Amino acid sequence: MLFTSYAFIGFVLVLLVLYYAVPRRFQKLILFVGNVCFYVMSGWTNLIFMGITILSTYGAARWIGNNIDAQKAYVKAHKEELSREEKKAYKAKEKKKRKLIAALAVILNVALLALVKFPNRIFLFLMPMGISFYTLMSLGYLLDVYWEKQKPEKSLFRFALFVSFFPQLVQGPISRFKDLSESLYAEHALDWKNIYYGFVRVLWGFFKKLVIADRLSVVIATISGDFDTYNGAYIFLEMFLYTIQLYADFSGGIDITIGVAQMLGVEMAENFIRPYFSKSLKEYWRRWHITMSTWFRDYLFYPISITKTMQNFSKFLRAHFGDYIGKRLPVYVASFIVWFVTGIWHGTTSNFIVWGLVNYVILMISEELEPAYAAFHEKCIPAEAKGWRVFMVLRTFTMLCFLKLFDCYQSAGEVFRAYGSAFTFAKLDELVHGGWLQLGMSLADYVVVAIGSVVILTVSLIQRPESVRDQLSRKPFALQAGVVMALFLVTLIFGAYGMGYDASQFIYNRF
Repeated sequence: MLFTSYAFIGFVLVLLVLYYAVPRRFQKLILFVGNVCFYVMSGWTNLIFMGITILSTYGAARWIGNNIDAQKAYVKAHKEELSREEKKAYKAKEKKKRKLIAALAVILNVALLALVKFPNRIFLFLMPMGISFYTLMSLGYLLDVYWEKQKPEKSLFRFALFVSFFPQLVQGPISRFKDLSESLYAEHALDWKNIYYGFVRVLWGFFKKLVIADRLSVVIATISGDFDTYNGAYIFLEMFLYTIQLYADFSGGIDITIGVAQMLGVEMAENFIRPYFSKSLKEYWRRWHITMSTWFRDYLFYPISITKTMQNFSKFLRAHFGDYIGKRLPVYVASFIVWFVTGIWHGTTSNFIVWGLVNYVILMISEELEPAYAAFHEKCIPAEAKGWRVFMVLRTFTMLCFLKLFDCYQSAGEVFRAYGSAFTFAKLDELVHGGWLQLGMSLADYVVVAIGSVVILTVSLIQRPESVRDQLSRKPFALQAGVVMALFLVTLIFGAYGMGYDASQFIYNRF
């Protein structure tokens, strides 16, 4: 079921009515039934994969939790009888059991994910919606239980509700159990402020998606789908417009997700903090797809960095090559693994793998150049100088335009071919003298995109101290109603519909 479809709007309205009409103790049941209905309407086979993930991670986490409790009880009951060495040996033996169970559950779920994501996969007709997202959510929960950061959820129903919560299945965010569960499991009275705030957030998401992203999708598809015709200078146009499209599409979808959840009284993590205002690629990844970045940091980078193998590697390097190499190289090895896996998580074709590694190389080079940057700022231009900050933002945005081209083609070879073509500046005259109007968008469409992008930019600037919704809520009701109605009418009138436009899915839904 598409977020931008009438069916989805009707589904949410019916769910909201039922959710708040029933006694509060039944709200979780209504929500779970809604989750299942939403997923079944996207293909009943989806339930098989989600069911395996839910049962395997729930069962493994419960076993691990019970084992931890039994170990603590045994040690407490025999604390006078067991020597220190015996206690240590017993704990080590039990930890091995827990590690085995956790490893089996992780391997099973990673294998399921690989089964449906790898090219020429056996089940070509299956690509369960949201599997990339709910797999990471479930494994994050399991690892938290294994590391004793989280108590296992005893109720299978409640855990299934967490994994299947429908707003997050299309493109995230990748929720943490400890963050989502409290508001998800709570009983909620009808709160008109939540309804209003959630509705405005959803409407803002529709504006981004329908007015900007779906309108630009025609141009991107035209250029990337016919490289022989649209190469040279057209590639620069493609990079720039796709960078705008992806943000409008992805952040718009997250706005809809968070807005729907808020109307249900559920608080979800933010996934974007004005990413295109970043002054470096490192800062960008703290602002873009935040829940994915932090997941890979907490559940892959840190665990790899503290393994005994990595610690021994660091000691070896320190002894033979000095402290600097011993400190830096293990970090780079762990980062390489993280970015390689991040690329594969997005897709197993070469364009995504190389995209991950290019990000890695840029980040590592930037890390090594930090002392040089510091010296430059001390002697030449202060890092906080306004002009320098503007330059850094524009530089980073330009870099992102080049990086995002990897999304537009099926292989790394095609991407590098496009880069090479762009810098010949071939067809620049053709593009400037009307070629840009032959790509599926009229002059009026470009004007709509430009104005819409300025609106998003303005909102991003205004919301730095606090959200626009909070600021707007303090204004007179007439002004609030006027702004919301204007946003509704603009989305309704200028949304991209009909022939030539494909609102079939959000871009990140394919990941």
